[in-house]
Amino acid sequence: QVQLVESGGGLVQPVGSLRLSCKASGSFFRLNDMGWYRQAPGTQRELVATITSGGSTNYGDSVKGRFSVSMDNAKTTVFLQMNSLKPEDTAVYYCNAHLAISYRGIWGQGTQVTVSS
Repeated sequence: QVQLVESGGGLVQPVGSLRLSCKASGSFFRLNDMGWYRQAPGTQRELVATITSGGSTNYGDSVKGRFSVSMDNAKTTVFLQMNSLKPEDTAVYYCNAHLAISYRGIWGQGTQVTVSS
């Protein structure tokens, strides 16, 4: 059983910064990639950023230049550095990972990020 546990969400003022973390635990050989998606009320879940175990990154258009995704050396924790936050970044942020070989997807429980003055 593989679990993803997110942390770091909260309330922040516009143009502020926040850093999210997500750690994978349990029994697995290796993760192919990890990343973040978000979902605001009444909208579909959308890509924020992903990173492969090899270091390749991919960002959603709305966060390019403001957010940065990274992974620890053990390749079991993914970070999302969010700068210049806007009210429209308000959403539940979900961590996602894919197991190597099977490519089975796993989701975290989500963490709320609210950008408001």
